[in-house]
Amino acid sequence: MIKNVIQSGGLLVLLWLLFGDFVLVWFHNRVKTETYNNQYSSKEDAPDSQDQRCFCHLTGVLDDCFCDIESIDVFNNFKIYPRIQKLTERDYFRYYRVNLNRPCPFWADDSHCSIKDCQVEPCPESKIPVGIKSGNYNRYSQVANANTDIVDCEQAQDLGAINSTLSNYSKEAFEDWARHDDAQDHFCELDDETSPDADYVDLLLNPERYTGYKGPSAWRVWNSIYEENCFKPRSVYRPLNPLVPPRGGDDDGEGFYNWLEGLCLEKRVFYRLISGLHSSINIHLCAEYLLAEGWGKSLWGPNVQEFRQRFDPAETKGEGTRRLKNLYFLYLIELRALSKVAPYFDRAFVNLYTGDRQEDRATKELLLQFFNETKAFPMHFDEKSMFAGQKIEAKTLKEEFRLHFKNISRIMDCVGCSKCRLWGKLQTQGLGTALKILFSEKEIKNLPEHSPSKGFQLTRQEIVALLNGFGRLSTSIHQLHSFRALLKEKR
Repeated sequence: MIKNVIQSGGLLVLLWLLFGDFVLVWFHNRVKTETYNNQYSSKEDAPDSQDQRCFCHLTGVLDDCFCDIESIDVFNNFKIYPRIQKLTERDYFRYYRVNLNRPCPFWADDSHCSIKDCQVEPCPESKIPVGIKSGNYNRYSQVANANTDIVDCEQAQDLGAINSTLSNYSKEAFEDWARHDDAQDHFCELDDETSPDADYVDLLLNPERYTGYKGPSAWRVWNSIYEENCFKPRSVYRPLNPLVPPRGGDDDGEGFYNWLEGLCLEKRVFYRLISGLHSSINIHLCAEYLLAEGWGKSLWGPNVQEFRQRFDPAETKGEGTRRLKNLYFLYLIELRALSKVAPYFDRAFVNLYTGDRQEDRATKELLLQFFNETKAFPMHFDEKSMFAGQKIEAKTLKEEFRLHFKNISRIMDCVGCSKCRLWGKLQTQGLGTALKILFSEKEIKNLPEHSPSKGFQLTRQEIVALLNGFGRLSTSIHQLHSFRALLKEKR
C-alpha cells in the first residue's frame, strides 16, 4: 500500500493544485480506508464490524457513473452542506406555496393522520415577505423590488404546524409574480398557486421528521410508486415488499436485480432515483425521531435502532447498502442539474425577489457562490448517455419517463400525513425540476442575456423546491456521517 501511495504522490500534488483541500481530505480518507481493509481481512476481524455493518459495503464507485462514494462524502460535507444550509434559510427559499388539500386521484383517501405532529399550520399571510406574496415569478425589473417591507414569520406553537394564512395586502403583492409559461413539458403535476386552497408554508418552522405516520396507508403510497410507475411487470417481485404475501423459500431479491440490470439505462436510472429519494426520506425520519414526549414538549433526535432496521444489511437481506448507494446516485443527478442551470441565474436581470433589495442581493450572491461550487465538482454524472438511441425511440422513451414521474408527483396527494405530504411534494417537485433542467440543455444554452426566455423558464415554486430538495439530499449524506459516529460510539 505504501508503494501505491508514493507512486500516486505526483498525481496528488497536481490534483491539489487544481482542487485544493478537497483532494487532500479525499486522499486521506482513501488511504485510511485501505489501511483499515488491509488490517482486517474479514468482517469478523474488525473491532466494530457489528455496529458498522450499515456502512461496510458503502464504498467505491457507483453503478452507471464514474464517481466514488468517498469523493461525494468529502465534497458534500465540507463544501456543499454548509452553503446549502445558509441558502435555504434565506427568505426567498424558506417559504413554499403548496396545496395540501388536493384529493387523492387514485383511491378513496380515508387515511388522514390525526397525530398532532402530522399537522401543518400555515404561515399567517401578514408574515410573508411582500415580494414573495406578489406572485409574479418571472418579473425581474427594479420596479418589482420597490417594496422592502419584510417581516419574519413567528414561531409556530405546535410541532409540525404549517404557517399558511395571508393578509389581503399580501395577496395583492403576490399577484405581481403570477406569470409563467405553462406550455412547457413539466415532470411534475404543479399545484395551482392561485387556488384558495394553496397556502404559504415556512419550511424552517415545519422541519421534516418522524411524525408517527406509518403502516398500511404509508406503504400503499410507496407500493403504488414502485409497482405501478417504475417500469416493473407484476411478475417481478420487489424485495421486502410488505404488501406482497411471502412467496416461500429464500427470496434474496436476486431475481428482481437480474431483471433490473437487464433494463435500458434510462429505466434503471428511474428506479434508482425513486429508491434514492425513499432512502433520503427514511434517513431524515431516523435522524429526527420522536424520542420522548410529555407536558407539551417533545424530544427529537437520532434513533440508531430505527436506522439499523432500514439500512443494516443483516436486517434488510442486503437491501440497505443498495438503498444508500441509490441516495448517492440521486445526489449526483441533482448536483449535475444545479451545475447546468447556473447560467439561468447568472443573468444580471434575474433577481430572487422578496421585496427587500438588500436581502435579494445577498441571497443571489450566496446562490451564485453555491453554483460555483457545484460546477467545480470533477466527477459529474453524464446525462448525455440517456435517451441517446434512435431519435424516435429516444423521444418516446423520454416521454414515457416524464409521464411516469409526473404520475408519482400526483401520488403525493394521497399521503395521509400533512407534514409528510408537504415534504413529499416538495422533494418530488425538486427532482422533477432537476430532470427538466437536465433535458433542457439546448434551451439553457440559448438563453437570452437581457430578457426572459420562452424556451426555458422556472417558477419560484420550482426554484424553491429544487434548492430545498437538494438540501434534503445533502442533509441525508451529512447525517450518514453522524450515524456512522453514533454506531461507533455505541460499540
